[in-house]
Amino acid sequence: MLIGLLVIVSAILVWWSYQDIFSMIWNRPDSRWIVWLWYCSSWLVGLMLFFMTAMVSYLVGQIAFGIWIMDMMAQVTERIITGNSTQPAHSSFFLQLFHLIKQETPRAIFPIALTTLVMLVGWMTPLGPILTVLLPLVTAFFLAWDNTDLIPARQLIPFKERFEFLKSNLLFHIGFGLLFLIPIANVLFLSFAPVGGALYYIDLKKT
Repeated sequence: MLIGLLVIVSAILVWWSYQDIFSMIWNRPDSRWIVWLWYCSSWLVGLMLFFMTAMVSYLVGQIAFGIWIMDMMAQVTERIITGNSTQPAHSSFFLQLFHLIKQETPRAIFPIALTTLVMLVGWMTPLGPILTVLLPLVTAFFLAWDNTDLIPARQLIPFKERFEFLKSNLLFHIGFGLLFLIPIANVLFLSFAPVGGALYYIDLKKT
């Protein structure tokens, strides 16, 4: 919820002042024959800035929330269930922090890139009605992964292995993530999602 608020506020601020930003690059011409080109260019630059700001804000919020709050909840859950929280051997706090940031970056960018691709394909092809149904499933899939990936990310497991784990448990992640798409109730579900994701991963590793 906080991540979404950060994205929305940042994008609105950029969109509100996009003409001022563009004026730093190209002042509005006096000629009526050229001013239309200035307006079209400013709209294009504003649209690009809007999406770039939304993506960067989401990435920053995802990294901050994923590294501290969600991982803290997963550690507490793991400690209650197993007696201790697993930590990578022989690694300092800064090494773990650097690794988590490095791992959270592709995990945050990949869902955005895939979702954007699905939306563009839906707009540009006759597959729009089908992709309208597919897009929420993709969103649910990655929302669930945000929570089941906390423990392996902390253990410094390579991103490739964690992505293979995601693919091998495709149906669970879709089903788990669908709960987060229910209006109003998703606020409650997302609050406890790191606990559920940690419990699933721990139970899976026991079997």
